Amino acid sequence: MAVDAQTREKYKSEVKPIWCPGCGDFGVLTATFMALGMLKLDPEQVVIVSGIGCRTLPAFTTCYGFHSLHGRTMPVALGVKAANPDLTIIAVGGDGDTLAIGGNHFMHACRRNINLAYLLLDNNLYALTKGQASPTTLPMQTTDSTPYGSYETDVEPCTLAIVLGATFVAREFSARAKKLAEIIAQAIEHPGFALVHILSPCVTFFDTYDLYKQQVAELPPDYDPTDLQQAIRYASDPERNGSACCIARSALPLKSASTRSTKRR
Repeated sequence: MAVDAQTREKYKSEVKPIWCPGCGDFGVLTATFMALGMLKLDPEQVVIVSGIGCRTLPAFTTCYGFHSLHGRTMPVALGVKAANPDLTIIAVGGDGDTLAIGGNHFMHACRRNINLAYLLLDNNLYALTKGQASPTTLPMQTTDSTPYGSYETDVEPCTLAIVLGATFVAREFSARAKKLAEIIAQAIEHPGFALVHILSPCVTFFDTYDLYKQQVAELPPDYDPTDLQQAIRYASDPERNGSACCIARSALPLKSASTRSTKRR
């Protein structure tokens, strides 16, 4: 579904991003505006929560927002949802914010199937603090803190979320704004915990645009997102970890406490 520029402007604040030119987060922000427009959501009924890092999306939108502490995106987002279940909650975090200091909160959000969408913007390092290794840093990737390559096994976010019980898991590339907008819209509408793992290159410390343009591919037409074992295989296979679109979607009855007796919006 196409969203015109006038509709997207409805969700833009007067605050302009100060990201590095070419940062993948610009594509994510544009896709978020498009997704909100697709769903025709009232900005006053949407709350965007972020943690510390480059992913300060709340400031750039006309929606309500909360810029929380490093690693504390999930508890704040959960608190907002618990206080007012009728609100649409979008949580935003980077790979370090989500999977390192915030890993425990992320784990339990998946397990509890909290009714919100989580956008994980992954650039494979800590960009704001000048390029140190993060949980998703690749084994042979050199950073300021791993000049000879990372000796740790990298974390695969989609596999982790599926195993922990998230009922909607998808992966997309920030350079494909229209495709990403469709996925974000699906995640928002999903009545449970929805993870969107977004490959969002850092042009300053680890530019992966060319790599992802070659590797990112659609899942096959006969792919069944309700097949748990197949979803884990596709998410964890290094030859397929560029596969885009919905990787896992639960066909089972939802158990989210936030959806038992309340409407989605």
